[in-house]
Amino acid sequence: MARSRQQTDRAPRIRRRTVALALLGAAVVVLYSTLVPLLAALYGVALPLAFILAAAVCGAPLLAVARPRWSVLLFCVSAFTVPLLVPARLATEAPWPWSVPALLSFVLLVGVVTFRHGARLGAFPLTIGALGSLAAPLLHPEVVATSGAAANVTANLIVTASVALATYLISALVAGRLRVSEELTKEREHSALEESRRALVEERTRIARELHDVIAHSMSVIQVQASTARYRLPELDETAATEFDSIAATARSSLTEMRRMLGVLRTEDQSAELAPQQGIDDIPALVDTIRRAGVTVGLEITGAIGDASTAVQIAAYRITQEALSNAVRHARGTPVTVRVQADAASVTVRVRNGRPESVDETRSGGHGLRGMRERVELLGGTFTAAPTSDGGWEVSAALPATASDPSGTSSAGTEGNP
Repeated sequence: MARSRQQTDRAPRIRRRTVALALLGAAVVVLYSTLVPLLAALYGVALPLAFILAAAVCGAPLLAVARPRWSVLLFCVSAFTVPLLVPARLATEAPWPWSVPALLSFVLLVGVVTFRHGARLGAFPLTIGALGSLAAPLLHPEVVATSGAAANVTANLIVTASVALATYLISALVAGRLRVSEELTKEREHSALEESRRALVEERTRIARELHDVIAHSMSVIQVQASTARYRLPELDETAATEFDSIAATARSSLTEMRRMLGVLRTEDQSAELAPQQGIDDIPALVDTIRRAGVTVGLEITGAIGDASTAVQIAAYRITQEALSNAVRHARGTPVTVRVQADAASVTVRVRNGRPESVDETRSGGHGLRGMRERVELLGGTFTAAPTSDGGWEVSAALPATASDPSGTSSAGTEGNP
């Protein structure tokens, strides 16, 4: 979603820049097509030279988009050369030293440099153009020999400097306003991101608090009661006492998992230092726990399981744990078979149970199967969970042996129950 928003914001900016460049190019073409015949017919400049000088004067604003310094240099040289090439007789009959197209190019250059590159750099063409244009009357004193001609030249210089100065101020104000607007937009986006991040942290903290205050407390009570049962109830036989010890061991294991999950929830950057999690080597102990609950479980582990990556080891254990939990819950009294096969390329986990005496209608749509599927897909594997031909149920997961955890951590929490 964040990437889509960035692309959406970038598209209008690209379109605005394209439109601005197109308008600037059109203005340059119009000024050039006007200035060339004006220099040749009205100011007496040779046609080849008129083409070259007009291209330099009118092309400078377009060049200023990428090369502001070169554009200022090009414009100043050409703009100062043009008045010197005009005969004194023609200079008194037309606007001099700035013709109207040259004046507009000068104003456009000042505006582009100021808006695109800042007020400091925009002050250079304004100052150089305004002061440098005073050199033309000094080098052509015969043009201002009469009072009428001097008044025309003075008015030409004042109008050019005034319009250029106004353009400079407007461009600086508009550019500053746009930059402030962009900064405010970025600040709002940053504030919204921080707000959503803070809401996420608060929600995770609330969940962790509920788990700690309710679930963990209840599990602690179960563990304490089961551990002290043989001492509080002396009439228990050895079989019942062993069963209570098994319940206490399971409760302690669940508390350990709960603490690990709470550590993840309470860590804002999701990189809590956690104890090593179980792998394929711990599956036999998991199966023994299920067997002590009275379930018949067959286990077969083949291949070089130690060559699998840490993420695959954890995923295989968690998938087996969840699949066994589902089998015990939804297919009570049926035998369960667990097969783990590993080779150089993949690790395959299959957990299969027989046909239950009664079908549990709540089997589908749970979070456990979805969690297993998501875990497998994150590692680039394949996952299936479907009924078997004899009416049972089989969970199968094939994981790449060398897959790594895409989240950068191997401390994924256990999934919920289906």
